[in-house]
Amino acid sequence: MNLKIDRSWSLFLDRDGVINERLSDDYVKTWDQFTFLPGVPEAIKTFSEIFGHIFIVTNQQGIGKGLMSEDDLKSIHDRLVSAVSDAGGKIDKIYHSPFLASGNPITRKPGVGMGLKAKMDFSEIKFNKCVMVGDSLSDLVFGKRLKMKTVLVGDKELARKYPYLADFFYPDLRTFALTFADLDSLKD
Repeated sequence: MNLKIDRSWSLFLDRDGVINERLSDDYVKTWDQFTFLPGVPEAIKTFSEIFGHIFIVTNQQGIGKGLMSEDDLKSIHDRLVSAVSDAGGKIDKIYHSPFLASGNPITRKPGVGMGLKAKMDFSEIKFNKCVMVGDSLSDLVFGKRLKMKTVLVGDKELARKYPYLADFFYPDLRTFALTFADLDSLKD
């Protein structure tokens, strides 16, 4: 599929499991617990040269459970943005949902609230010119509900189980970024 990606496109990234290592049965509550997955800062640098905007959309119910504070999350995200910047990349904004899954809030993926908030903040966003990269079913549903192209990373079995939700599959974000080294696969 030829997407003809240019600066008019926006990239939405999930955080845990896409950008950083997901902690099993826990939440990343401090920067010391945050570990970039291999090649991620460099991948975001590559994406920064292609996409007009890059956003992170992340469910963070650890806040709703009282395991961390908004300030804890802000500290992690400030350092994440700084590390990406040091690698030559950019993240325009990070959106998060602090609410518990049990409340089913619109801001929590697969709800579309974080995407709608990004559109309010950046009116030039056209969802049909967006790519959502995630590692879970909720990420893919979020992207599809907003008419985005979806990229699943990590779980090939999930891609097999829900082929209508994942437009593309890559083992990780770095491998997806490498496809842009040969832009013929995604761009004129």
